[in-house]
Parts: sequence; C-alpha cells; structure tokens
Amino acid sequence: MLMLLNNISIPLSEIEIQAVRSQGSGGQNVNKVSTAIHLRFDINASSLPETYKERLLNLKDGRISSEGIVIIKAQRFRSQIKNKEDALSRLQTIINSVVVEMKPRRSTQPTKASRIRRLEGKAIQSQRKSLRGKVDESQ
Repeated sequence: MLMLLNNISIPLSEIEIQAVRSQGSGGQNVNKVSTAIHLRFDINASSLPETYKERLLNLKDGRISSEGIVIIKAQRFRSQIKNKEDALSRLQTIINSVVVEMKPRRSTQPTKASRIRRLEGKAIQSQRKSLRGKVDESQ
C-alpha cells in the first residue's frame, strides 16, 4: 500500500514496476544489472476518488502522458531497492500535490494610505523631473 494524505491509499497492484538497465557510465555492472526502475501508474484505472483523478489529468506535468499514465524512471541510486523507493516517493509527491485543495484567491484592494503614498511619490518624481529641464538664462 502506498499511503497518501487524507487517509487515502493506493494498492501496489495498481502500480506497475519494472526493473531496467540504467543509462550512463556504471563500470563493470552497467551491462549486467538492472538497477533502474520504470514505474507506470494508470490514473483512469486507479482506485483514487474521481476528483483527484480529474486534478491529476489536468496537471501540466511531463511525466503524465496524454492517455493518463504517470511514467517515472528512477535511476538516481546504484541499488534497485533505493530506486524503487525513490520512484514510489516521487509518485506519492505527484498525487499529494493534487490531494491538498488550494484556497481560491480573493483579490484585494489597495488601502487608502497606500494610494495616497503612491500619488505623493508620483508628485515628487514629477517635480524632480521638471527641474531637470533647460534653464532660461534671459532673465
């Protein structure tokens, strides 16, 4: 079970985990040991509540395909177990980001004092710039 916020959990049977060979340099074991993890999680086929599914599908995240499948490749560590834990924690982070509901933003008005300060500042700047003009020497 992958535990999420708000007492929600995902059974591991819904998460497809596959070990693959890591990319990059790795010395003698690079061509023998499959330490990287490919994690695939189908949002539509999951047991998540519908509101969370909709929020996940609306996320602008490159790890979520157009079919609604979260694809994570974890190859940060040299151990398969650590990479598996890393992939699961990254999936958990993605899902937890939509579980927490954001408060709607309420627009606010500037205070009367801040409006007065702004206008006074503009008047001072205007006065300063008007004094930078050419001086009339005929007087």
